[in-house]
Amino acid sequence: MRFEPWYRQPIFVLIAAGVILGLGMGVRQTFGLFIQPMSAATGLSVASISLAIAFQNLLWGAVTPLVGMAADRYGNGPFLVLGGFLYASGMAVTAYADSLFLVHLGSGVLVGFAVAAAGFPLVLAAVARAAPDEQRSTWLGIASAGGSVGQFLLLPGAQSLISAFDYQIALLVLAALSFLIVPLTASVADRRLREGGEKAAVALSSQSMTAALSEAGAHRGYLLLTAGFFVCGFHVSFMTTHLPGYIVSCNLSAETGAIALGLIGFFNILGGLLAGWLGGRYRKKYLLSYIYLARAVAIALFLIGPKTDWAVWMFSSAFGFLWLSTVPLTSGLVAQIFGPRYMATLFGIVMMGHQVGAFFGAWLGGLSVDLLGSYDPVWYISILLGLLAAALHWPIADRPIERPAAVPAQ
Repeated sequence: MRFEPWYRQPIFVLIAAGVILGLGMGVRQTFGLFIQPMSAATGLSVASISLAIAFQNLLWGAVTPLVGMAADRYGNGPFLVLGGFLYASGMAVTAYADSLFLVHLGSGVLVGFAVAAAGFPLVLAAVARAAPDEQRSTWLGIASAGGSVGQFLLLPGAQSLISAFDYQIALLVLAALSFLIVPLTASVADRRLREGGEKAAVALSSQSMTAALSEAGAHRGYLLLTAGFFVCGFHVSFMTTHLPGYIVSCNLSAETGAIALGLIGFFNILGGLLAGWLGGRYRKKYLLSYIYLARAVAIALFLIGPKTDWAVWMFSSAFGFLWLSTVPLTSGLVAQIFGPRYMATLFGIVMMGHQVGAFFGAWLGGLSVDLLGSYDPVWYISILLGLLAAALHWPIADRPIERPAAVPAQ
């Protein structure tokens, strides 16, 4: 029996996963704070910088399934380490970017690859395998909430650095923090696959990856889940990229926008934990429908209400509760229906749908401002998409797929 050091024990896998997601998701959520100061310093338009962030989201989505497939075959450790290096490099390049090419290279290409390599699918797959079966949904909720803790702490911190120094110093500090993903990988690296090779893979499941992909592609519920996660990506990316600018356009301060994003992160901690707990007791597909419906209602009430500091913070708190509470439920549904063996691959494909939505959310927000001088059309689209996602999740067939028993490794 192979001895595992303390940092490889399941509870430390959970803790390290939460911190990695806190760093990765927290740093990525700060980009909306940098659009206005970067535009003022470089002369680049809001739309052009927004396009780089939109491309980051699209690249993240396109690369994630490929990284997931490789991680399910060879282990996630090398990719998480690569993600930490690329993240730090991308933030550093963005700090000194004085042309559209460098903005796209840093915040678009490098960060896009980094988040794909060190994002939800690889990290949550490690948690799903380490967690006791009966507590898997709760553990996924705890790990996902780690991303919200990062957002809650890093957004106000980044805004304070921008105000006290400048945006370049803030980006360099975030680059140093994102590099911490590298040493944390020691806890979540899936050694069973990397060291055990093909026999360990067979012990976990007799199903091949090709068969798993074919099975998921023919599953109507999986397709609906992927389409619904498109809406989550649209909402999250639009708001992280453009909520600070929208708040300033309402004659409120930049600090109000930073606090709003921080409140989203804080209440998402509670929402993610509650979603994980509820997902172990109630049907996840219905919980997802209710979350998307509540998002649509929250946005509608925010648009028709007064635009004051407290109104912004109340909306941010309410929406934060619904923010990434979709992640433990969506990833939990993938594991519930198909099992945890190829979760990095299958959730990676669902995540691609999320990031296609994120591309349009980030890009259309900037395009709407440049062409129409207003974010309102994209807010209205967000309401309609929330209603659509609520309808898409309701009919998902969520029963586990029955397969022949796995063949023990020889």
